Amino acid sequence: MEHSSEFLKLCEQAKDNVKETDIVDVKGRLDKGEKLLLIDVREDNEWAKGRIPGARHLGRGIIERDIEKEVPERTSEIILYCGGGFRSALAAESLQKMGYTNVWSMDGGWRGWLAARGEVEK
Repeated sequence: MEHSSEFLKLCEQAKDNVKETDIVDVKGRLDKGEKLLLIDVREDNEWAKGRIPGARHLGRGIIERDIEKEVPERTSEIILYCGGGFRSALAAESLQKMGYTNVWSMDGGWRGWLAARGEVEK
């Protein structure tokens, strides 16, 4: 996907302010049986095509509005993912501003997950 330079600049600034994890770490933890709170911030049509098993869906456009109902405990570990790791970084930054203290953005996102042959749920 071709992103505008200003969008990429905004994302890089967000990435400087958030914690990132990667596909290898998340996949490894899931393979060990850890119960992770994964939130997919992609659009509804992307979510409908497939997702990481057990993930919840709170699209980038509504996550700030709905996160407190879905995850009331602000110290919960939350791993966000999107298509490639940009929108999840923006969402992680927003959640941190809302007081969530253990939020991670998964670098590589859904495309990286598929490339690593991660399990898919439809």
